[in-house]
Amino acid sequence: MTATLIGTSATPELPKDLRIGVIYGGDSPERPGSVASAEAAAKSLSRQADILGNLSVELIDLRGLDLTALRSRIDVALLACHGLGGEDGKIQGTLDTLGIPYTGSGVQASAIGMDKDRVKQILLAQTIDTPRWVTPHPSHSMETTASTAHLTLGWPVFVKPAAGGGSLAAGIANDEEELAGLLRTGSQYERFIIEEYLEGTPATVGVLEIGGQLTPLPVHTAFTDRQFYDYEAKHNPGERREVCPADLPGMVTTMLQQTALRVHRAVGAHGVSRVDFLLHPSGRRPVLEINTVPGLSERGNLATAAGAAGLSYDDLIRHVLMTAFTKASYVP
Repeated sequence: MTATLIGTSATPELPKDLRIGVIYGGDSPERPGSVASAEAAAKSLSRQADILGNLSVELIDLRGLDLTALRSRIDVALLACHGLGGEDGKIQGTLDTLGIPYTGSGVQASAIGMDKDRVKQILLAQTIDTPRWVTPHPSHSMETTASTAHLTLGWPVFVKPAAGGGSLAAGIANDEEELAGLLRTGSQYERFIIEEYLEGTPATVGVLEIGGQLTPLPVHTAFTDRQFYDYEAKHNPGERREVCPADLPGMVTTMLQQTALRVHRAVGAHGVSRVDFLLHPSGRRPVLEINTVPGLSERGNLATAAGAAGLSYDDLIRHVLMTAFTKASYVP
């Protein structure tokens, strides 16, 4: 399948002499991915300093950071922070309060996107397919949780944190004992969702604002011999095989891209996101989740899809940076 060029390397119009803070890290379990995103993005911006108007770039770790000092240090924040504290609206709210523009979605969309249970409720309201699920209450006994999951979904089930990413603390449970083990392993997370288990091919569609137009990137698919597309497969190139643009019929590609746009808009996201799907052998293509701060590493899904669309990595980072200046003056 031939990639379609959807953007050019033309430099976006940005304010001159910008002090850019690439914010990353913190204490989230997703810190390693955040570090990779931030370092790659910062190097890209530094390479482009002259053509982007004599900008300066500073890597800023959320861990132990005095947030109130940011106002005097930076003019704009490029967010490369994943997981709790960086992707859930908290840093976005702080930056709003400080009057510092930042890339991507506002507080409300970030908080919604981080809550998989809430996203799935929105998907149902929008008649967008998503795997059936239950959300166990923390006060329920394991027996009650397992019984509810079994009666509602049957075995096996797929378990993952309601507010987490990277497939950390996620897995397949074939019975109550395995379900209990997964919930204990992820005890650092307060809430989980339990989904019907569906086999299939993981697919993802990046959404990127280019020249003021929200644009879906080519579909990216990944294959692995592991039990599912887990943390190891996502971070070890030797454990996966990627195809982008995906080898899919044109109508399926268009459907996935249009659905990604619908999900992006339904949660109120801005500028950039990544919507994950599962391509089931039955023909179902349910949405799994939306990432409002997708990874920015040079070998990540978003960069791979951008490359398939004819955008260099530097192009991608410039477009992401520009999203900080295209938000409305007030975004919930």
